Amino acid sequence: MSTRKRLLVLLALAVLAATGLTGYVLRSRADEMSAAGAATGTVRLDTPGQILFRDTAPGRGFGRIAAVPLAHPGAARTVSGTSCDRVYAAHGTGVCLQRKGPVPATYVSVLDRNLRQVRQVKAAGFPNRARVSADGRMLSWTTFVQGDSYLRDDFSTRTSILDTATGRLTDSVERIPLTLDGRPYQAADLNYWGVGFGSDDTTFYATARTGSRTYLVKGDYRSWTAHTLLSNVECPSLSPDGRRVVFKKRVHASADRPWRLYVLDLATLRETPLAEQRSVDDQAAWLGAGTVMYGLPRHGGGWDVWSVPADGSGAARLLIHDASSPAAVAG
Repeated sequence: MSTRKRLLVLLALAVLAATGLTGYVLRSRADEMSAAGAATGTVRLDTPGQILFRDTAPGRGFGRIAAVPLAHPGAARTVSGTSCDRVYAAHGTGVCLQRKGPVPATYVSVLDRNLRQVRQVKAAGFPNRARVSADGRMLSWTTFVQGDSYLRDDFSTRTSILDTATGRLTDSVERIPLTLDGRPYQAADLNYWGVGFGSDDTTFYATARTGSRTYLVKGDYRSWTAHTLLSNVECPSLSPDGRRVVFKKRVHASADRPWRLYVLDLATLRETPLAEQRSVDDQAAWLGAGTVMYGLPRHGGGWDVWSVPADGSGAARLLIHDASSPAAVAG
C-alpha cells in the first residue's frame, strides 16, 4: 500500500473513532440528563413530615438534596437540582457543603426554604459535618483541613458557627476558652467538630480532641465558654427534647470496626449502647424521640441510611436506599 493510501486509511479510522466517541459522550450525557430530569422535583425545606437527605443513586446527579415522607421513607423520592457533599436542614433553613471550582475549594451555602442560596462562605479543607438548630437560627459546619479520617493521628479540623439572626460568623471554635476536667486548658493540638445547638440557641454540644483523646463538650455561645462532660465521645447529636445525645464511641483499636453508637442521658451521664453492631462513622441524627438514623457505606460502593431504636432495644433497619446525610423535618 502506498504512503498516500495509508494516510487516507488512518484518516478515515480517526474520523470514525472520533465520531463514535462523540456519539458515546452525547448519549451518556443525554442518558444522565434524562435520568436526572425524571428524578427532579420541588423540594422545600419547610415541608413538615419529611426526611431530607443526599440522593446517592447513580445516574441522577450524585449528591442532590432529596426528600421522602417521614411516615413512608421507602416511598418514591423527590430529588431537587441542588447538590451537596454534606447537608442538613431545620425549620426552613439549610446548610450545604460542596467541594467545587476549577481549583477545588469547599463552599458553605445557607439555603432558604426554597433551596435558594442566601449566603455563601468559603471554607478551608474538605466537607465533613453540618448542623442547623431546631429553629433554623444557628448553623455549624466542620471541614477536614488536614487528613481525611478520624482514624488518622495527624488529622485536623476547622469548625465554624453562623448566627443567621445577627449574621455573626465564628470562623473557628478553637479559640473558645475550655475547661477540661475542671481546669482551664489550652493546647496547640486542640480540635473541635460536630457542633449542635439546643433549643435556646446558646447551649451547644461538640467533640473536642487533644492528646489523642476525645471529649464531649458543653458550650455556651453567648458567654463563649465551654467545659468537658465525658471522655471518648465523638460526633454528638442532641435529641429533640434536649435530654440525650447520640454519639459514636471508640470501642476497638482496629481500623475495621472502631466505633459503636451510644446514647447518653445528659442528667445522669448514663451510656446506652445501641443495637447497631456495625461501625458507624457519621454524626447520627434523630428520626424522632425514640429513633436515630445515620449513613453507612455499602460493601462494593454506595451509601444507605439506616435507623435504630435509641433505647438499645430492637435492631438496625434499612431506612432509605442510596442516601446519606439525613435530617428529619417533623410535622
